[in-house]
This record gives sequence, C-alpha cells and structure tokens, in this order.
Amino acid sequence: MKENTALIFGRNEYTFEIEKNIASEYKSIYTFTLAEDGDDSFDLSDNWDDLRKKVDIHDCTAFCILENIAENIFLTISLRDTFKDLTIIALSNDIESTDKLMLAGATRVLPSIETTANVIVEMLEKPIVTEVLHNILYEKSDLKIAQIKIEDDSFFDGKYPTDIEWSRDHGIIVISVVHEDNSREFIYSSKAQHHIVQSGDIFVVVGYDTDIKEFQRLIGSKCEN
Repeated sequence: MKENTALIFGRNEYTFEIEKNIASEYKSIYTFTLAEDGDDSFDLSDNWDDLRKKVDIHDCTAFCILENIAENIFLTISLRDTFKDLTIIALSNDIESTDKLMLAGATRVLPSIETTANVIVEMLEKPIVTEVLHNILYEKSDLKIAQIKIEDDSFFDGKYPTDIEWSRDHGIIVISVVHEDNSREFIYSSKAQHHIVQSGDIFVVVGYDTDIKEFQRLIGSKCEN
C-alpha cells in the first residue's frame, strides 16, 4: 500500500531516476523547480505557505537534489527550520558537502553524485543494484555508498573486478570503478571486465558501514567518503 508524499526539489538528470525508483512507495510525487514561474516552483525563501496549502507536510519526505551545493544546503536549512519533523534526503557530491548537509538538518545524505551520475541508468537495469538504491532512498536499511581507493593492489593478485565475489567474500557490492585518469566504468561494462584491479583505482561500493570499514582495513585502501 502506498503511503505518504514525496517532494522532489530540483529538476535535473537525477530527477527522473529518483521518480522512477520511488513511484511504488509514495501515493503522490511532486517535483519542484527552482526559480521558475508556475505552481511547481520555489525560490529558496523562508516562506513555505504555498507548500503547506498543497500537501500535508506531516505525510511528506523531501528529496533535495539541487546541483548547486550551496543552494542545496540553503534549501535543507530552510526546510528544516520550517518543518522540524520533515524527513529530508539530500544529495551531496563530496564528504565536505555531506557534513554540511547533515549540519543543515538533512535526515540522510546520499553522497557521490558525480561518481555515480554516469552509471545510474545502467545501475537500474541490474535488479540487485536497483534494490540497494531503493533501500538507501527509503531508509529501509543502514546501507551506505562509499568510494574506496586501492592503495596496494597486491591483495587482488592480478584479478579482474568481475572475478571477485564481492558480496559473498566481503559483504559489499561494487557499482563502478574510477581509474586514475578519472574515466569511469560501470562494473559490468566490457571495459571494466577486462581491466585488472590496479593501485589508484577507486571502487564505488554499497554496503553496511562495518563491512566497508573491514574491506578497507583488509586491503589497505583509503575510504573517500
């Protein structure tokens, strides 16, 4: 049974994917565009009277997905200051922004926008990853997204990413790999399947915090967020 209302603040490349993921969970979804005329727009003011008239705020979850991080932080502050009990899920592009959004009052922060943006569509074609992203968005689990940089590739002994049973052996799911030249590959792409794990590679992973930290300790890597 669908419950509650989703409020998505921001219209960009992430909007459609979030709408598609949450469609089965919410009875109503409203998307608001920044600084445009019309009923479905907002201006980052402290006056949310129009929003109160449109929805029952007590039944809402807000998704703050503005690409300008300063605007996203201000939006989060404004919503939290006005609606003390509102669930706010905000998107962040780095650890500094994540910290600021949490201080601003976000209930939960989904990090690493830039790292995952190019693979979101492909992610959603993989059922297991769709479920993971789905759970993160709805706070149904303690799953996290993290970037793990490989400092010593000797642990992998020349293996390819698809040779490794990530979930079985380490309790994590690898979504994509970022190479030293900043090129990014979905983990199941042809290029990634033929790329031996090397020092300097950055894995974008999903897992529980304890499993991510244990994996980081095991392979002597560095967690980016």
